[in-house]
Amino acid sequence: MADIAKKRVSARLARHARIRKKVSGSAERPRLCVRRTLKNMIAQVIDDNSGVSLVQLSTNGKSFQEEHGSLNKTEQSHKLGEQIAETLKAKGITNLVFDRGGYIFHGRIKAVADGAKAAGLEF
Repeated sequence: MADIAKKRVSARLARHARIRKKVSGSAERPRLCVRRTLKNMIAQVIDDNSGVSLVQLSTNGKSFQEEHGSLNKTEQSHKLGEQIAETLKAKGITNLVFDRGGYIFHGRIKAVADGAKAAGLEF
């Protein structure tokens, strides 16, 4: 069973490497990278040219859980996308490049993207 899990993770990392060959963030259009765990989502906005992380938010933060802890994981992911959009708009950033991290664009990954788009970001 462990071999199957390792194969699944290595396949995702290979997909992520293929994506990263083409997708890169800049100061004008930073990269929104999402990471999925079994319980949480992490969204990070990165300027790859200067190697700086501009914003990082997660669903496992104390304030986030106090406010949105009663929602299911997909709804929390949507709220995470909205929060990252609000933070970026305060910094004057509206255009992004979306990096799905090798995950299928479905479920919680799509919810983060939809939340960010609903709050005014453009991919």
